[in-house]
Amino acid sequence: MTAAFHRFDHVGSYLRPDYLLKAREDNEAGIITDAELREVENAAIIKLIEQQEKIGLKTITDGEFRRASWHCDFFWGFNGVDKITDEPNGSKFEGKVYGITARISGKISGENHPFIEDWKFAREHASSDVDVKLTIPAPSQFVQEALREINSDSTNKHYASLDELVEDTISAYATFLNEAYEAGIKTLQLDDCTWARIIAGKDHSGKDFTAEEIADRKDLFIKLNNGVIDKAPEGLTINTHVCRGNFASTWFASGAYDSVANPLFTDENVETYYLEYDSDRAGGFEPLAEVSGNKNVVLGLATSKDGQLEDKDELKARIKEAAAYVPLERLGISTQCGFSSNSVGNKLTEEDQWKKITLLKEVAEEVWG
Repeated sequence: MTAAFHRFDHVGSYLRPDYLLKAREDNEAGIITDAELREVENAAIIKLIEQQEKIGLKTITDGEFRRASWHCDFFWGFNGVDKITDEPNGSKFEGKVYGITARISGKISGENHPFIEDWKFAREHASSDVDVKLTIPAPSQFVQEALREINSDSTNKHYASLDELVEDTISAYATFLNEAYEAGIKTLQLDDCTWARIIAGKDHSGKDFTAEEIADRKDLFIKLNNGVIDKAPEGLTINTHVCRGNFASTWFASGAYDSVANPLFTDENVETYYLEYDSDRAGGFEPLAEVSGNKNVVLGLATSKDGQLEDKDELKARIKEAAAYVPLERLGISTQCGFSSNSVGNKLTEEDQWKKITLLKEVAEEVWG
């Protein structure tokens, strides 16, 4: 049996408490040990779990509190991948270089990934009636990172062809998925910015994609993601969050979903899409008509990028508008993204983030009962 679909939800990450950020700084400076840092993380995660349960969430996470980066920390857990934290040509946000990346250093494989032990800690400290989901970057995200200009030389050194890289990526992820399921994980969320790159029409360097490059990327991303999903154990729920960037309240992509609805909504074999719809940057709901089968859609109507609360009646009206394209019984609501996709969180307070989730709960109760 797959995990239940809940009407109000969250994407996964939460603002790191100041004391946790301080502990990470002290660890990097050699003031405290890795074991001491983990004890601080453990305490923060236990408190976060209690807060999520108290507010009424039926799907919870560890807030991604052990990560510096929403995606690279996962990639670093693969065999054959180097941890890079000081890449001078990394992504730029607000004039600063965020030099974190993952660089292939050998043939990759996915056994004994540390995220599984991290998930077990959260599961052990959560109530039995809540689902502890695990959020990880999509397979397409890994290959996109490997093919970036800053990493391509190393990737090409170890992989003679894209087909070989795709094959090993699918295999590494499949190994992880099966070990995760054996550990007890029921819900896995693939966080995916690759479709937003297509929507924006530009690569990491800002160069415009050609029509041929866009078509090739669509084919590649579907091949990767479905290749992994098809190897998942029966009973594991796999959802996806389509992200447009989330760093210190900034983003990198704007545009409607029209350009990726086929094949993203038509062909990707997930059970639920978490879609960003918090601003005009996302366009209208019309592309949702392409969502195939009985897939669910969680509408990211409340922004996680600032603390201003949305108007409840406006949220209800937007749900009604979306229901013209996907039946109401297959819709839910959430924030548009996490509150802290990296250790640098968005520009709001912890009190703000809980008010946002409380608002979503109230709307869900009034719309669906």
